[in-house]
Amino acid sequence: MLKRPRRLRESAEVRHLVRETRISRDSLIWPLFIREGKNICQEIPSLPGQFHYSPDRLREGVEKGLAAGVRRFLLFGIPEEKDETGRGAWREDGVVQQGLQMIRRSLGKEPLLITDVCLCEYTSHGHCGVLRDGRVSNDETLPLLAATARSHVLAGADMVAPSDMMDGRVRAIREELDREGFSHIPSRSCTASFASAFYGPFREAAGSAPASGDRKGYQMDWHNRREAFREAILDEEEGADILMVKPALSYLDIIREMADHTRLPVAAYSVSGEYAMIRAAGASGLADGYALMCETAASVYRAGADILISYFAPELAEAIGKGDLG
Repeated sequence: MLKRPRRLRESAEVRHLVRETRISRDSLIWPLFIREGKNICQEIPSLPGQFHYSPDRLREGVEKGLAAGVRRFLLFGIPEEKDETGRGAWREDGVVQQGLQMIRRSLGKEPLLITDVCLCEYTSHGHCGVLRDGRVSNDETLPLLAATARSHVLAGADMVAPSDMMDGRVRAIREELDREGFSHIPSRSCTASFASAFYGPFREAAGSAPASGDRKGYQMDWHNRREAFREAILDEEEGADILMVKPALSYLDIIREMADHTRLPVAAYSVSGEYAMIRAAGASGLADGYALMCETAASVYRAGADILISYFAPELAEAIGKGDLG
């Protein structure tokens, strides 16, 4: 029996040389939360190690990422005031727009800034669109999402990232951006956003939990696999540039299928509950948190993801630099 593979594993240098899954810092995206106000830099209780930044202090978070080797950031906004239709999402002086303008003035084009396009953080009811008779009105929501995307690009966004799961939102945003002369701005579609229990810490951090009901009417049933593939085909046809699956760990099969059967890059979002779970296991001493972080990230890439959105992004970038993950 041949034993050559075992001999290869005896050398750390050779093991690294023959790794099948390669991970680059350039494929990491770090989510950051912008809270309306001034002089805010507060740790988020539900996400230890993550912070709320006011627009005037957002640079601190971006610079922390840059120092670790992360150049790409996904921005979420948390306004002081909310209303029924989420008007703060597309206001010229909205919280995300303020953050974008501040980073562009202070850091120029060095960081790549991606903005979440959704209404749930801005609506008083916490749903991702306009409510009519207790249900989200898909078609009424589309122009509001398009207006939000346009306002983000005008403020300095390099990419927009719709995450609402409304039918037709990729086309509506693409048509709006093209009409306004922004055909060069790509969109990363949240193609398969499952109605997951793993979003809990994010909803607390963003104040975006639904006031009533749930999001199962527009997010995906986690029993379904073929539906995710159908969504991928539709998003590709509507003009998405990147497809995305969230959460990541419970949906590695979906990531694999998208990678195998679509022509677009595939992103995976390792969401707040996954982050909090690993943090808690490490903090309690039940497991090696650093090793869990590295192993789970590698599993997402091994499944076929080209891009990983993770709250661990700076730490993962450092792990890549040390050779533990790259």
